[in-house]
Amino acid sequence: MIIMGRFGYAFQNYDTTKHVRSSLREKDISHKHAREIAISIKGLSIEKARDYLQAVVNKERAVAFRRYKNQVGHRSDPGMMAGRYPQKSAKEFIKILDNLESNAEYKGMDLDRLKIINATVHKGVTVKRFTPRAMGRATPKNNVLTHVELVAQEI
Repeated sequence: MIIMGRFGYAFQNYDTTKHVRSSLREKDISHKHAREIAISIKGLSIEKARDYLQAVVNKERAVAFRRYKNQVGHRSDPGMMAGRYPQKSAKEFIKILDNLESNAEYKGMDLDRLKIINATVHKGVTVKRFTPRAMGRATPKNNVLTHVELVAQEI
């Protein structure tokens, strides 16, 4: 018998009547990029967040990097210093937004009044591997997986 891990949500005071949530677990995306995207879409409606992330994928708008900004070039977007275009993470966030929207539709909520009130990113498990090198040595090749949670509220 295989026992699967059970995941909870980091969001406290969840009310099933006015909140809707969606999560992505153990995904191979950068947790640093995911954190910066989560901060940038928090407070937006689902449609605005999807348009913004689609513009990031098309390299029309950048994601502002506020914490992880060493050696990150400046962008010409207004009000932005360091920024990048994390396309892989943005595509995964679009999938979470689609799931969040379908969850809200299933609950019978008004999609135009939904607003993202919480976006949480956590590090998941580390996949430890190695790359063989010359003279019988090896170099570690660690891969940190990422958890993402989105919570929206009808306003």
